[in-house]
Amino acid sequence: MAKQRKIIHVDMDAFFASVEQRDFPELRGKPLIVGGQPDSRGVVAACSYEARKFGIHSAMACSRAYRLCPQAVFVRPRFEAYREVSQQIREIFWRYASQVEPLSLDEAYLDVTYTEAFNGSATLIAKAIKQEILAETGLTASAGVSYNKFLAKIASDMDKPNGLYLILPEQGEQFVSTLPIGKFHGIGPATEAKMKKLGIHTGHDLRQKSLVELTEHFGKSGQYYFNIARAIDERPVRSQRIRKSLGKETTFAEDILSVPELTQILLELAEQVLESLSKHQLKGKTVTVKVKYANFQQVTRSQTLDHSIGFADLQEWIPALLARTEAGHQPVRLVGLSLSGFEAPVVDDKGQAQLDLGLNSINTR
Repeated sequence: MAKQRKIIHVDMDAFFASVEQRDFPELRGKPLIVGGQPDSRGVVAACSYEARKFGIHSAMACSRAYRLCPQAVFVRPRFEAYREVSQQIREIFWRYASQVEPLSLDEAYLDVTYTEAFNGSATLIAKAIKQEILAETGLTASAGVSYNKFLAKIASDMDKPNGLYLILPEQGEQFVSTLPIGKFHGIGPATEAKMKKLGIHTGHDLRQKSLVELTEHFGKSGQYYFNIARAIDERPVRSQRIRKSLGKETTFAEDILSVPELTQILLELAEQVLESLSKHQLKGKTVTVKVKYANFQQVTRSQTLDHSIGFADLQEWIPALLARTEAGHQPVRLVGLSLSGFEAPVVDDKGQAQLDLGLNSINTR
């Protein structure tokens, strides 16, 4: 008989902002926003709990955050500092877990099914991890403990900050049945709105829908929704991930209408992407150009070639893909370029390279 899985999801509390408040005591107790400046086109990368009281949240425009809280302190991100602390935290994870799957710099899944410490109690292990993180970094973390990733992820958000929440196997189905659909991990605002139109407001409502109905309305995701409505999630905790694409993007301080200027920027990004691919000894066959207009509408245009893509190919295809967008007719606030269709997969080292890639999305030009 298979052993009951024990999964912990650890999520650092207001991570970027907490690191700033730790390193600069004068920021403690103040509404702090990590990201762009209030008069810039930047967005909030993170904010302190003092700032959240004003309705500020990640990904909000900094200009809007300033209107909500003019007294807030705005600081630019220090990603090297965050990576350093993240590495410290991961070293603590590996003291207890047989598998660690980072999701970002500040959160990870841990499989402690076969951990013998504390007589195998996942709750006591989570408590010990939280204590060691606090002792070694001066930062607090929240943890969710359960028998699968879906429930552990939700549990970690139940008692923030500095929380510890447990969902036992016998509690799973009842817990999910009362959970608002918007609280389900993996169900975003658009899907939530669609579900509500179908009369799905809670886990109980979701469970009333058959697999056929869910697949009809949500495609391949229907199986996932069918399972989580029953508190079922068989996904393993994986220490390594295979990257499917690699790219960079940049947000402009002012909207750009000029196609030649956009083309030049994309070519500069292309050089950086090709350099990154070279470091990983990779070559891609599919190029994708991403364009976000001033009205925040976003489109992507792709082309797959029958050979590995080099810079000469990108010089040809970037203008062609850009011509298939509204660039030149609508002002553009962001462009990005990625390559995929790798001839050989690259495996992240415990997720680290994947995390570095993700940081490119908040670069500003």
